[in-house]
Amino acid sequence: MGWKTLDDMELNRKRVLVRVDINVPVEDGRVTDTTRIDRIVPTVQDIKAKGGTPILLAHFDRPKGKVVPEMSLGQIVPALEQALGCDVAFIDGNYGERVAALAQGDVALLENLRFNPGEESNDDGFASRLATLGDVYVNDAFSAAHRAHASTDALARKLPACAGRLMAEELGALDRALGNPERPVVAVVGGAKVSTKLDLLSNLVEKVDTLVIGGGMANTFLAASGIDVGKSLCEHDLADTARKIAQKAADRGCEILLPRDVVVAREFKAGAESQTVKTEDCPADAMILDAGPDSVAHIVDVLKRSKTLVWNGPLGAFEIAPFDAATTAAAQAAAALTRDGALISVAGGGDTVAALNKAGVSGDFSYVSTAGGAFLEWMEGRTLPGVAALDH
Repeated sequence: MGWKTLDDMELNRKRVLVRVDINVPVEDGRVTDTTRIDRIVPTVQDIKAKGGTPILLAHFDRPKGKVVPEMSLGQIVPALEQALGCDVAFIDGNYGERVAALAQGDVALLENLRFNPGEESNDDGFASRLATLGDVYVNDAFSAAHRAHASTDALARKLPACAGRLMAEELGALDRALGNPERPVVAVVGGAKVSTKLDLLSNLVEKVDTLVIGGGMANTFLAASGIDVGKSLCEHDLADTARKIAQKAADRGCEILLPRDVVVAREFKAGAESQTVKTEDCPADAMILDAGPDSVAHIVDVLKRSKTLVWNGPLGAFEIAPFDAATTAAAQAAAALTRDGALISVAGGGDTVAALNKAGVSGDFSYVSTAGGAFLEWMEGRTLPGVAALDH
């Protein structure tokens, strides 16, 4: 990793452009979840402690290059001030003059970058104008690192650049998970469809020792191996693809774990009558909605033998009980092993975070990424523009 951190930068009396992700949920003009705001606080405070003046750059929603008043970042300012414990100057025009007027240690927030069409088109001219506002560039928005936008790519190449605390923490966790992991490594991949995670599966079978496949994805692999999955969610047209991935795993010495027993029901709703059967005994008129207890026990055995876990996606239809049982049990086992110091556990993806929160174990994993698309693209082995731009 060739990128620098805040510790490598001279920030005293410098104006510091900080790309952050504060794209938070807002209802009636009020922020309803401050998690993303809270996570940028260490970076902003460290810049101030080093004598710098943080100027925050961010996007909000998808205005598509036009000024949309209800997507103004102005409504975020009160929550930002509360989290930082200081005033925040909101700059929605006359950028140059107003930035020049900032005193050392002030904190400023520029208006929604996506109001300018140059942001999403990675326009060099827009990036150059932003660059005139600062002396140093800090990217603290890993969740936007998979986008080659002006504020994540072009701007980073115009100023001395480094990763913020949150970005550095995320990159460090990801490197420990797949870059230079302690072995054996197990990956848990779930979700509805194989089609959305083909690149992910192809990359993981080259990187991990065991690949646990759950959710609707597992049905496709089961069907490809000749098992009747009844009325389960299944991409039968991807049977050949599933077999190729399985063969690639076998060639690379990666064991693929599919459910040994399953929880089935005739309808998908809360309180639906369900039963547990061996995988090969799925009734023709039923659908598989979760992995069974024998499958979970086998997964837990693998976790106990492993040193590193990467998790993306639930093992079943976790939104509705009792089809959350396998995901919850496996997550709690992983959390216990992590607490004991026996496992490094890194998880990410919207459904995954929701499932871990539901299981009450998010705080026990080594790292839980809220980056969504960036986390998935990193797991797919792709180069992330916002990370690559820091290495110059």
